[in-house]
Amino acid sequence: MANPILVITSLVLLLAAVVSAGKGQYFAKNINRKHFGLRKEKLTFFRVYWHDIQSGSNPSSVILRPPLSNSSFFGAVTMIDNRLTTEVSVNSTLVGQAQGMYAGVGQHEGSALMVMNFAFKTGKYNGSTISILGRNAVFTKVREMPVIGGSGLFRFARGYVEARTKWLDLKTGDATVEYSCYVLHY
Repeated sequence: MANPILVITSLVLLLAAVVSAGKGQYFAKNINRKHFGLRKEKLTFFRVYWHDIQSGSNPSSVILRPPLSNSSFFGAVTMIDNRLTTEVSVNSTLVGQAQGMYAGVGQHEGSALMVMNFAFKTGKYNGSTISILGRNAVFTKVREMPVIGGSGLFRFARGYVEARTKWLDLKTGDATVEYSCYVLHY
């Protein structure tokens, strides 16, 4: 006959395993959206101009890792803190900063992985951000990238942006890009 202590210990361990396994289903729960101030969803459109300045004594865009070859942008990694303005001119009204990075991901074409936040600094949206993550085929006339989140007034944001290059200096790498943003948020 089996040792009673061994049988009791085995039963206690089995019972503990069954009880603790059942608790795993309660790690998430539905909550009332009103606790977060979530009401009816809004669609906000805004247009800003993104100024990527690599030249001069105070660049807003810095290449951290150069491309693998001179014939391709592939492998380059660039950190940005670019001005967002209301007009094409870099000296027009500042509304925020585009902060993040982009990396050359196309070996045979000019495409970049864009990872950036638009951090707004003025007006109603001061302190709010939207997060953009996506592929940018830089030499295509209109590029679309997803808005994957946000903060402040853009909490729980989703949507997309359309990018259109307005000005590009191939010698310096400086560029101005229009971003049309369509953002769903609460």
